[in-house]
Amino acid sequence: MQIYFFFIAALLYAACAVLPSSRARLIAGLTGVAWLAHAATLWFDLMAPGTLRFGFSAMLSAALWVSVGAYWIENRNFSLDGLRRMVMPSAVLAIGLAWAFPGSQVNMEGKSAVFGWHIAVAVLAYSTLTIAAFHAVLMALQESRLHTRSESRGFIGTALDQLPALLTMEKLLFRMIGLGFILLSLTVLSGIVFSEQLFGKALNWDHKSVFTMLSWLLFAALLAGRRFRGWRGKTALSFTLAGFATLLLAYVGSRFVLEVVLHRGFA
Repeated sequence: MQIYFFFIAALLYAACAVLPSSRARLIAGLTGVAWLAHAATLWFDLMAPGTLRFGFSAMLSAALWVSVGAYWIENRNFSLDGLRRMVMPSAVLAIGLAWAFPGSQVNMEGKSAVFGWHIAVAVLAYSTLTIAAFHAVLMALQESRLHTRSESRGFIGTALDQLPALLTMEKLLFRMIGLGFILLSLTVLSGIVFSEQLFGKALNWDHKSVFTMLSWLLFAALLAGRRFRGWRGKTALSFTLAGFATLLLAYVGSRFVLEVVLHRGFA
């Protein structure tokens, strides 16, 4: 049953990526069906009875699921068709990786209920900041296009032409970063306060913890700079992408090395 949901979600996401923007209603409908099929794959993949499946591909899949949902909701208020051109192919790739690299199962028996909440909040934080990174990349391309006054069409040019004005894009970016930062702060706080209950040992400053804290500091600096110094434009985009890159190394990167390179399970 699960394999069917995998294929349905991947095929519908792929269709949404290539359909012309004039088919907006069809795209919205297919996105909804694909998003529900994707949710089903996550449910079967992550929530087996008494266990939690954890791995770099599962986190990527969950992140793109939330990213597609955020795009779907925001697209009702703003024209974000250009974002669709990036999110949908990435969702197809994430689903494929989740099927190819299922990760390892963690036995939840004897673990504190805090563990599940910690993982859920961490995935939500990562997911929100993932779509913020997508957003930042589009803004950088959009700004570059304005400065060069390029009139070339093509795939990228068409996608950029379908985005709202840069000021609107910037408001959306900081709204997502603000929410993602709150969720990331809760993740860091729960990891510090409940380390014994979560992992059975005191907080260990391994590379995952260091990269997570570095990401938190970068986003904190960005929001403070925005509030007190009026940071925007290239400065804001640079901090956003740097913060996301460190978060990517902390979560997905560490799991990729353990599972694919070292062939080890949950640690």
